[in-house]
Amino acid sequence: MDQHLHIIALNIPYPPDYGGIIDIYYKLEALHRLGVKVILHCFEYERPPAAELEDLCETVYYYKRRTGWMANMTTLPYNVYSRKNTALIRNLLRDDHPILFEGLHSCYYLTDKRLSGRLKLCREGNIEHDYYRLLAGACRSLPVKLFLLLEALRFRHYQKVLASANVILAISQTDAAYLQRMFPNKRIEFVPAFHASAEVTAQAGRSGFILYHGKLSVFENEYVAIFLITQVFSRLNCPCILAGMNPSQRIRAAAAPYAHIAIEANPSSGRMNELIREAQVHLLVTFQATGLKLKLLNSLFAGRHIVVNRLMLAGSGLDALCHVADTPEEMIDVCRHLLEEPFTGEEIRRRQSILIPTYTTAHQAGQILQFISDGRKHNSPTRQ
Repeated sequence: MDQHLHIIALNIPYPPDYGGIIDIYYKLEALHRLGVKVILHCFEYERPPAAELEDLCETVYYYKRRTGWMANMTTLPYNVYSRKNTALIRNLLRDDHPILFEGLHSCYYLTDKRLSGRLKLCREGNIEHDYYRLLAGACRSLPVKLFLLLEALRFRHYQKVLASANVILAISQTDAAYLQRMFPNKRIEFVPAFHASAEVTAQAGRSGFILYHGKLSVFENEYVAIFLITQVFSRLNCPCILAGMNPSQRIRAAAAPYAHIAIEANPSSGRMNELIREAQVHLLVTFQATGLKLKLLNSLFAGRHIVVNRLMLAGSGLDALCHVADTPEEMIDVCRHLLEEPFTGEEIRRRQSILIPTYTTAHQAGQILQFISDGRKHNSPTRQ
């Protein structure tokens, strides 16, 4: 019997170049390899429709977001209400296939009574009210800060809709534990982030530079980048590279006085892969213990030494593969030490033993199909 699955994406998941979009795109790719016929629904803003998605999906629907201040005049989170679209619910009602809602942002119709008999899964990528509250703390603009705080408040109230899902797919073990406390009668499953690597490709050897990478236009990543430049990289005497999308003028200005600190803006995927592969040390820092950071998985599969602060590891289950440093002084000391230490084949084998198969996309896609099969077998869709 053919396996069909509706997936509702918060954005167009191509190109796969940041956070949640990477998780969605490689999920589509992995499910396609398993023969799943995906009916993809995605909201069109900032990105054009992508023909590449047609190769992975049986059907792709695009919907316009209702952006602007009018979409903010609601008690629902703006990021949810702006994705209300009557064409979406009409398309969902064309059949009785299972539905995967990608994050709370896409859950406007999760509680719709017309879907009460359907098997519904929800992918949790962040505890959203914590995420927006922490973003507000890193934001310098007062109007944006107030919006983020309001959005955090609305998401805290809104998360109760997850009770209408049959299965919640948590992206980290910490988030899974939180969701199990909030929804004790729900099936909560830890499914790590989907990503590009099917195997550990890290190369033994040694180079001479340190790398930080991420979407540099995001408030949190901008804050981290400036912290690393001013508190860590400025005090090292080796090449330090910050690479990612749309670095702000504040990041550029912070790095400008230091000849050994380079900003690589919007590198191609080939160049980013080269940087990840060749860096001697990946310095990965976050001040938000939310979700599971894709940059951590990418670096572990393809890079050499990994230095993180404890918040980066929260709920990942990957502590044994990383060097932990929480203060600038600790980061400097560990980086100096690792710059002199070749990355070895023994360390590569250790990664393989921990990452394979749990953190591979084929395994994760198989898990999702098993959850769908279990739900059908027990015939237990939640009634609204």
